[in-house]
Order: sequence, then C-alpha cells, then structure tokens
Amino acid sequence: MLRLKTFEFNPFGEVTVVLYDALSRHAIVVDPGMLFDSERRAFDDFIASEHLQLLKLLHTHLHLDHCFGSAYLRAKYGAPVCASAADAELGLSLGQQCRRFGLPGHFEPLAIDTALTDGDTIAIADTRLEVIAVPGHSPGGLAYYCADYGFVISGDCLFGGSIGRTDLPGGDYATLVDSIRCRLLTLPDETLVVAGHGNATNIGAEKEYNPYLR
Repeated sequence: MLRLKTFEFNPFGEVTVVLYDALSRHAIVVDPGMLFDSERRAFDDFIASEHLQLLKLLHTHLHLDHCFGSAYLRAKYGAPVCASAADAELGLSLGQQCRRFGLPGHFEPLAIDTALTDGDTIAIADTRLEVIAVPGHSPGGLAYYCADYGFVISGDCLFGGSIGRTDLPGGDYATLVDSIRCRLLTLPDETLVVAGHGNATNIGAEKEYNPYLR
C-alpha cells in the first residue's frame, strides 16, 4: 500500500512529498526543500520513525526552493538526484539562484545523477509513477502521475486556482498553459493534484474554475 506524507519547508512554503510503501518500507522523495537544521531534523525523524529506505530524490524542477535539501539527502542516504536534463543548468546555478533571492550562505551546484524524460516510470514496490513532461515554469518541468492511487504531483506547474510563474529564466507562459491543458487536464477529473505550494486541488476543479485555463 502506497502512503503519502507532505511537509511544508523553507521561507517559500514549498511542499515536499514523501511516497512510501507500507510493506517494503521503500520510499522516494519529491522536491526535497528542507533548508534549515530544524527542517532536516523533522524529515530525518520521520524517515527513522517509519523505518524507511530512501531510494530516489525526484524533482519536478530545479528552482532553488525545490532542491535546497537535495545535496543533504544524497549525502546522508545515498539516494540519486533525478530530474529532467533540460533543468541541468538550473541545478548547476543553485548558488546564483540563492544570491538572486538574497539568501545568505554558500550553496554548491547541484548535478543530476539520473535524467528523467517524458514517459519514464518510477517504481515504488508494486506501484508505478508516470513521468509527464510539463515545461513552461522551467524548461524541464516534470509531473509525477500515479494512476493506481489517483494523484499527480504537479510541482509549480499547476496550483489551486493558479499556475506557475513564468518570469524566471527559462519560463514561458504559452508553453506552460499548453503543458497544463494537454498533459494534466487530460487526466481524470477526480485526480488529486499535489502542488508545489499551497493546498491540494483536483483536475476537475481546475478545469472549471482556474481563471488561467479558460
């Protein structure tokens, strides 16, 4: 049985997702955003309390708030960083991203260990996640769809009543809207959308009410 746990981390209010199998205790993390020691401790305490084996670090994209904790988790748990190669430059420019937002401290470039592409599948025990390319917020934006459990992790592509910003380097409004309409709104209406910020929503509600998608 697949279980889903969310955390809200860092000053940007980023949503980090842990997916794990209740029997095998295998786990993956999507968008590890822990920045502060207290956030790292909260995450580690959860992994320890659930006796989880962390296998992969999946990323919807490599903007700073979604990968603050990636290097820490890779070093601690030996889990590879998985993302689209189209976002490789963003990962390598993590330090510049942080300086652009006025964050103190030194941030090393983040390299991708495993490149993911549209149509790939990620296994967690007997459950599969489908990798869906959703560029526009960033060049290599990805979403992760689980048909068996009826949810999609959308990152900063789609929010409840909104969409991701496109004014950062590599963003493109028309591309983002096309990605959402053609790749996400085609999922079943009841599909839960676990967004990168804010509350969850569902595909049917965004079809009907999202002002950016009318």
